Amino acid sequence: MTIEPVQCLSVVMPAFNEQATIAEILERVLASPWTAEVVVIDDGSTDDTVEIVSKFTATDDRVRLVRQPHNQGKGAALRRGFVEARAEVVIVQDADLEYDPAEYGQILQPILDGRAEVVFGSRFVSGRPHRVLYFWHSLGNRLLTTVSNMFTNLNLTDMETCYKAFRREVIQSIEIEESRFGFEPEITAKVAAGGFRVYEVGISYSGRTYAEGKKIGWRDGVRAFVCIVKYSTPGRRLRGRC
Repeated sequence: MTIEPVQCLSVVMPAFNEQATIAEILERVLASPWTAEVVVIDDGSTDDTVEIVSKFTATDDRVRLVRQPHNQGKGAALRRGFVEARAEVVIVQDADLEYDPAEYGQILQPILDGRAEVVFGSRFVSGRPHRVLYFWHSLGNRLLTTVSNMFTNLNLTDMETCYKAFRREVIQSIEIEESRFGFEPEITAKVAAGGFRVYEVGISYSGRTYAEGKKIGWRDGVRAFVCIVKYSTPGRRLRGRC
């Protein structure tokens, strides 16, 4: 059953030096019939990101700008944004153009029809278009997802996806400790430990290159392995025996 669109979604958008894309992604997010509000967390940008977002806050009261005092990382920005969220469901939206807000409806459906508290949007189970980019980056994502599944006993295909949607009370009940890209394995481990119902929905993906502004690197991959062990229930048990 398809649910009719309703403005029930808090879109939490961390942004750091995204002047090239943030106007377009905000327009796409605001065009979605599901969007109740957009909380943009500026993570210490040194370009025109703040000025561009301020133009939206002046013309659309659904847009709120929260400024971090200095650059702290994606996880820190999301931690702040989740606290600010007010709508029934919260979704993470990067400030680039890799993920399509037109797909909010299909991501939200398992939550709104009562089957899930958390939904992951998977880039790897969809027949939708995908930009072809880095082999090793894709392999790293799949490896991290496999290791995460081993520690959490989930069967996800894309743990590192940006598109994660939560009932607001769920995400606001979880303490986010990681300040950078370790957020992804941390939140996955804590969702699994909390026993929340998790669904996965196929999405499209238009990845960008490092020259176009992609920020994640190999050090973040190493940290992700650490976070899988640190935050998962089996990992905590292993550490307790050492």
